[in-house]
Amino acid sequence: MKATESKLLAFLKKSPQFIIPIYQRTYSWTGKECLQLWEDILRAGRNDSISAHFIGSVVYIEQGLYQVSSQSPLLVIDGQQRLTTITILIEALARILGDTELIDGFSARKLRNYYLLNPEEAGERSFKLLLTQTDKDTLLALVQQKDLPKEHSLRVRENFEFFEKQIAAHQNNLVPLCQGLAKLVIVDVALNRDQDNPQLIFESMNSTGRELSQADLIRNFILMGLKPDHQTQLYEDHWRPMEVEFGQDAYGSYFDSFMRHYLTVKTGEIPNIRDVYEAFKNHVRSNDSNVAGVDQLVADIHAYARYFCAMALGKETDKGLAEAFRDLRELKVDVAYPFLLELYHDYQNGILPKEHLIEAVRLTEAYVFRRAVCAIPTNSMNKTFATFGRAFKKDRYLESIQAHFMLLPSYRRFPKDEEFKREIKVRDLYKFRSRSYWLRRMENYGRRERVLVDEFTIEHILPQNENLSPAWQEALGPEWQRIQQTWLHTLGNLTLTGYNSEYSDRPFPSKRDISGGFKESPLKLNAGLGLVEVWDEAAIQARAERLAGQAVDVWKAPAIPPDVVDAYRAVPQKTDGYTIEDHPYLMASAMRPLFEAFRSQVLALDSVVNEEFLKLYVAYKAETNFVDVVPQAKRLRLSLNMRFPEIYDPKGLCKDVTNLGRWGNGDVEVGLETLEELPYVMGLIRQAFEKQMGNGEGTE
Repeated sequence: MKATESKLLAFLKKSPQFIIPIYQRTYSWTGKECLQLWEDILRAGRNDSISAHFIGSVVYIEQGLYQVSSQSPLLVIDGQQRLTTITILIEALARILGDTELIDGFSARKLRNYYLLNPEEAGERSFKLLLTQTDKDTLLALVQQKDLPKEHSLRVRENFEFFEKQIAAHQNNLVPLCQGLAKLVIVDVALNRDQDNPQLIFESMNSTGRELSQADLIRNFILMGLKPDHQTQLYEDHWRPMEVEFGQDAYGSYFDSFMRHYLTVKTGEIPNIRDVYEAFKNHVRSNDSNVAGVDQLVADIHAYARYFCAMALGKETDKGLAEAFRDLRELKVDVAYPFLLELYHDYQNGILPKEHLIEAVRLTEAYVFRRAVCAIPTNSMNKTFATFGRAFKKDRYLESIQAHFMLLPSYRRFPKDEEFKREIKVRDLYKFRSRSYWLRRMENYGRRERVLVDEFTIEHILPQNENLSPAWQEALGPEWQRIQQTWLHTLGNLTLTGYNSEYSDRPFPSKRDISGGFKESPLKLNAGLGLVEVWDEAAIQARAERLAGQAVDVWKAPAIPPDVVDAYRAVPQKTDGYTIEDHPYLMASAMRPLFEAFRSQVLALDSVVNEEFLKLYVAYKAETNFVDVVPQAKRLRLSLNMRFPEIYDPKGLCKDVTNLGRWGNGDVEVGLETLEELPYVMGLIRQAFEKQMGNGEGTE
């Protein structure tokens, strides 16, 4: 590698051509970065004391010599965002300048012939900068002053328009802009293909401009080490179609998340969204992917990307599946995608029938919505869906999904009908983040012709106005304030209407009887309101009861016979029948009170916790062991099933026993000697329990 400082314009002028390799990300600078560059250029151009303005490095690969001296194209490893933006800016400036040469070298002809074109070359060699795919065609159209292609690059077009607008606003004094451009300085970094490692350099180079996404790094990691023909084949057959399927905006917004879900499916572990690239490299290396295996890997990613686009981006073509995915998307439960990706894969491969896939998606929707209504923390869903695939019995696929949902414990439970009905009647559903979703689902359930809920507004039958009219106060009775506060935003008092402004705060009989009122409403949600005489607490509760009964059908719980469910229950591990009496230290008078106090608090953490006496220790389990007790003469030695860096231990009582031989599970050890220590130690144990139950993992 050799690096030298260079004026940007001189660098562009002497360089034959820059090519952005296909493994590089597409052009991604937004108006924010363009504005910053514009302001930097003008500041340098207006200030004579500023001799140069550094804008970063341009790193490229050349075949032989380190500095630009031949006419072979240069492959850009880092710097394409700056090169592209400057090219766009120069073209915009050239269109304003025309034949006028404000300062030496700054006329339309010289700008284009020095920095945008190679006028003596033909074909693609006549352009200084060649981007990839859509970006390429759009930039070439710009520098040739042609109409943009139909499927043009949004970023290139938007940034060109930005610079056109800025230049037009300064057209009476463009000298500072030209002077500022002349002062731009880069570090010219040339790599030798045979001696330098472009991959390592690519990973480390990103000090300026927009940070590389995890998708950028992954694409680079896959393609950079391959021969050019192989790169082109994989890119055109798989990666480019993925970019097109996602779309320009969605690719940047969703692809990192998709890769996280893909890795979760493949590894069973949920990588941090910031560590997807590292997790991907570990996945590839652990599977010993050779050059031949890269084709299979990229094809697999491509397949799962199609599944993701169908579910998450509305690209599904089957009507039944599209409706199910749309309803689930409204709940914004991204953590379900690892589970759904595996289902969709098996659907595509003929293992899971379409009807069963739809039912599984509907079960997922019901699970998420019921838990939200019942105010169950969402934390555990991350782990629930990441590990769901372990429960699949693919010879009885749907049944195994239903059974697993029914057997989820405690924090992860699928709320039963009784709990769901009780909570949906009293929950504030007006402030529910997906209120249009639940109203639409209830209105359209069982309909062949779907009602477009967006055409209606949400109506409080009992108005929101704190100063209720005398007619409303009389209808509600002396406790009208309590009734309004209690039931205003609940299921029984909410509906849809196209006459919200006409209804206003009218008394109920008026809302019922006016033209277009409840008596004439075609909506299922308003069924029966035309027969109600007085809208009071009893009427609200009666309607809530009726709608809650419908809700359990809209968001159905899984239902299979108890004996079938029992067949899916985990078979308890056989033990040799050990009891507390097999642990002499626990029977001793000095330790027994401490142990009894300890076990009572651990078992009280949750009804799912159970206790098992083994030969050498006592295990406390939820889904698996979260704390194990090794009885000793003067203390209880506890093993917490966590990685040591994860434990929060402000008193520093815990010991790191990673890779050390010991009885019990986990990498954290702590001793318990006195009852006074128990509250603090229980705080440590609770961390291990909640870690296992998923509390501590977000759903986004």
